[in-house]
Amino acid sequence: MMRIETLRRSTLWIYMAVSGFVAIEPSPYEFMFLVSLIAFGKGGVRFDKVLAPLIFFLLVYDASGLISLVPFVDEKESFNFIFITIYMSLATIFLAAIVAAAPDARMETIRSGYVAAGLVSAILGIVGYFDIAGTGPYFTLYDNTRAMGFFKDPNVFGPFLAPPIVWLFQDMLLKRSSPFSATPKLVVLLLGVFLSFSRGAIFDCLLSIALMLGLTFCAAETPRLRARTMMVAALGIGLLLAIVVVVLAVPSVRDLALERASLEQDYDSGEQGRFGNQLRSIPMLLELPFGFGPQRFAHIFPQDPHQVFISAFGSFGWTGGLAFTAFFAVTMWLGWTLCFRRSPRQAEVIAVWSALFPQLLQGFQIDTNHWRHMFLMVSCIYGLAAAERIARVSRVGASPATPTRPVGSRLANV
Repeated sequence: MMRIETLRRSTLWIYMAVSGFVAIEPSPYEFMFLVSLIAFGKGGVRFDKVLAPLIFFLLVYDASGLISLVPFVDEKESFNFIFITIYMSLATIFLAAIVAAAPDARMETIRSGYVAAGLVSAILGIVGYFDIAGTGPYFTLYDNTRAMGFFKDPNVFGPFLAPPIVWLFQDMLLKRSSPFSATPKLVVLLLGVFLSFSRGAIFDCLLSIALMLGLTFCAAETPRLRARTMMVAALGIGLLLAIVVVVLAVPSVRDLALERASLEQDYDSGEQGRFGNQLRSIPMLLELPFGFGPQRFAHIFPQDPHQVFISAFGSFGWTGGLAFTAFFAVTMWLGWTLCFRRSPRQAEVIAVWSALFPQLLQGFQIDTNHWRHMFLMVSCIYGLAAAERIARVSRVGASPATPTRPVGSRLANV
């Protein structure tokens, strides 16, 4: 049994470690999903009723997409869009069941593999940005002005680095790692985010770090942990300021940073801009129960919707849009509820939710419905929620007098 679990964890680690290589399709990440199905398919997953909303709303969402696809089934772009959506829904449910079955060991594996993926991705982006050995065309966009690693878009590459940044800060906070080990990794990851010049990614990272520290401070059960939270916050601020000062000393970096500092770009404003297109699409969608069709928004307007809810209603119709909205609402409720619930995995939940919540919000500003890393965080939240419910029921069944606040809470013992 130990050999089987070791094999499963090795497979899961590789699955996470290749998650930063998505510039080609199908990517190694998709291939590892199939390998993981074989490794975990028999006895390696656990489905719990907590996963029911996730399964129901995603399957309704997918079914609506298939119905909306019917008039455009011969359109390769539309077909691929729905196919990828269905795959991502299945992967999300599957990963949630993996985490639910053995949350502690498998979350440790996910963290380790994802941090490795983040470091490799950030290094590729940095190397490409400075065009070392002529790598600029491969790992950057717009003539070496925005790092993107082995992604297709800097606006996905940057947010991809947010979860490992949060985990590394938490490692220092909970003494899973020393500052001497975590700080160099954080420098690489934060520099990668900055050189992506993605406003959303910078927002994600800053809010994710602040959330993790703030939630940990609120949930801390000892003055020692609160003091340590303040120390890590001070270290984080110092690290961020140092990176900004150093990179802004490069004139080309400084000029682009000032240009990107504007909250609204030229392509955002005006009747034909991003926000104008979104507003003009709403009255049209109210008259189209099946939407415009999968990935058909840009055939009607000058660009894609860049907003997950309009994208959902536009590509999946009213039923799909409502299913996605319900999925979003339930995930929000579950994430915040778990953060303030005492359990042995409260710290794990806080880190995952801190990384996920800003990216859910970012959906109001950009299309995030095919962000693999974001749906991985969704899987972790639901998997941890299922594991927490399973453990709570087991404790109640074993001994009605068992206290609801576990003595072994990580936040209580730091």
